[in-house]
Parts: sequence; C-alpha cells; structure tokens
Amino acid sequence: MNQREIFLRHVAQTSPAPLALEIVKADCCTLFDASGREYMDLIGGISVANTGHRHPKVISAIQTQLDAYLHVMVYGEFVESPQVQYAQLLTSLLPPSLNAVYFTNSGAEAVEGAMKLAKRVTGRTQIIAFDQSYHGSTQGALSVMGDEYWRNAYRPLLPDVLHLTYNSQAVLDEITNRTACVIAETVQAEAGIMAPDPAWIKALEKKCRETGTLLILDEIQAGFGRTGKLWGFEHFNIVPDILLLGKALGGGMPLGAFIADKQIMDAFTDHPVLGHITTFGGHPVCCAAGMAALKALLEEGWISEVKNKEELFCSRLHHPAIKAVRSFGLWMAVEFDSFETCKQVIDRCIAEGLLTDWFLFAPNCLRISPPLIISAAQVEKAAGIIIESIP
Repeated sequence: MNQREIFLRHVAQTSPAPLALEIVKADCCTLFDASGREYMDLIGGISVANTGHRHPKVISAIQTQLDAYLHVMVYGEFVESPQVQYAQLLTSLLPPSLNAVYFTNSGAEAVEGAMKLAKRVTGRTQIIAFDQSYHGSTQGALSVMGDEYWRNAYRPLLPDVLHLTYNSQAVLDEITNRTACVIAETVQAEAGIMAPDPAWIKALEKKCRETGTLLILDEIQAGFGRTGKLWGFEHFNIVPDILLLGKALGGGMPLGAFIADKQIMDAFTDHPVLGHITTFGGHPVCCAAGMAALKALLEEGWISEVKNKEELFCSRLHHPAIKAVRSFGLWMAVEFDSFETCKQVIDRCIAEGLLTDWFLFAPNCLRISPPLIISAAQVEKAAGIIIESIP
C-alpha cells in the first residue's frame, strides 16, 4: 500500500473526503508534496503558521530545548523555564488584569479550563454562547459550539447553556446574576469572518461587569497579529476576564492557554486541590517554540504590514460571482452563491498550486488566512489564481 492508502485505512478519518495531500516539507508560505509539487499556503494550518512554516528562530529554539529536557513532570509542579519565560512575555503584552497563564495542550482544552474556572469562581452554572461560534470539539467545548447539526449527535451535553445571536440586543437582556460567563469569539471565524459591532461588544463587556459575569474571549484564531493588532480585542477597547489562546501560540507546535487575573486563577488551587490538571499542557518544547515565534513576530514587524496586505487582497478580489469579501486583517471570507461553487473554486485553486478551504458554518465562503509573512507578490498571485478559478 502507498502512503495515501495507509492514511485512509489506519489513520482515523474525520470526513468522507479529506484533501489527502501527502505533504513532505513546508517552508515559509509554501508546502511541498511527495511528487515535489509546490502549494502556496492560504490556510496556514488554520491560523497556526502566522510566522510561516519552520521559522528559523522557532527551529533553533526547539533544538535548544531538545538538548535540555522534554517532559519532566505534570503541569504546574516543576519550575520549567520555557513555561515561565513564555508566561512572562505573554503577560507583559497584555492588560494588567491578564497576568496568570495556564498552558494547555490545545485551544479546546483552554476552553474547557476557562468554563470550569468561570463556574468555580462565580458559583453559577449558566453559560451564554453564540450561534455560529466555534470553540472546539471536546464535549464541553462542543456544548458551546454554535450549531445544532454538530451538537445533536452527542447529546446530552453540558446543561444550562444558552445559545444566542452574535451582535444582538437579546444577549444583553439575557445576562443576569445567574450567568457564570459569556464565551465569545472576538471575531467569529467559522461563521465566515463576522466582526462585532463595536458598540455591541463594548455593551457586552459592560453588562458582564454589572452582573459579575466573566467575559471569556476566544482569540484562538484571532490572536497573534491575525487581525492587524497583536490581540483582536484591542480593536474594540475592551478587556476580557479570561482570554483563550491557541493555534499560533505554539509557533507550529501544539499549545493552548487561558489567561486571567491571578486572583481568579487561584480558584484552582484548593477546594479541590488540583482543580484543573494536565500532564502535557505547556510542554517545554512547545513553549520554547511559541516564545520564539512570538518574538519573531514582534521583532520582524509583520503585524504592521497586515493592513496593507489585506487591502491588496481586497482590491484584487473582484468578480461577478463573488457576492462579498469580508475581512479583518489577513483573515478573509470570499463569499459565493453556494457551497458547490465555492468547492469548485477551491478544487481549481489546489490544482493550480494554491491551498485554500471553506468555513465550517459558511461553506459557501473560501478561506484566506495565510502566514502573515506572505509577500505582496504572493498576495497578487494568490488573488489572481482565485479569480481565474471561478467557473
């Protein structure tokens, strides 16, 4: 059997039609398959590779940590310098109230930890989430996912979860003194890049403060420069009580985190002790890689170029078949009339060496979330291929 046949037989499948590209190398904004073919990457591992694939500073940090130690003890028991240094760097770049980091294995695990923390701190049970939101696929995260198609197959899920419409006044009316937390994406990703109304999200923060409800902002995709600022919430002059990170946090390695004020986070230390625990969360190699990626992102100035690259993309994506282009930084949804049309465009793009995909809750939209290091020339080329691929 060849590698593709082995993949289909022995690797658990998540869809009936995986892309099944056999990638053997990745570098900067380019993927290489087993035949030597190149693909410009417009997905970036779903907003993971913000500094590109295999950034040399990330590779160097990984190699250095490999020479020191790998896993040594369950999370939170030993002083491991990659965790300590990365937590210090992250909190130095965040508002003062976001000063304690709990590293996890993934974004979904960060969601789980944050929901537990909110219930523990407030003593309340109700969680408000949003339609067309995506927070992961574990059972707790699935409970706050905003689509019944995915939730229904796994019921019963967490009780006392209320799903409401993003950007709606109804949300503000429903937040009460029995609401433990509101969990929201700063910008809804899988809905096809749906940004909040600035006045609405500011009012959401205010209502949470008035009722003692914790505001959890999911920046697992929005963080690390994707929106043109380091953190998405900076666009709206708000501060969450708990911030969720993942994707680009690990620089290509698996890593997630939830961040809060230490007075909040300390609720996990007793009654019960070990209120949240993970064996491999904050793995030292992952933390070393993530810290190197974040330093490279800041030092090399890629975030400052996001707006210009966004505008360049948008200026080139004009065609009668394109219904809309929604963008928030280097993060775009190109809307067509149907999934069938979108899939045709995606397949043609891949055939022309441009890797893109669709959105979970907006399957008629083509995804653009490339590494932030993509050049202007590559933006021009990618936009041209998309336009030429429209039937």
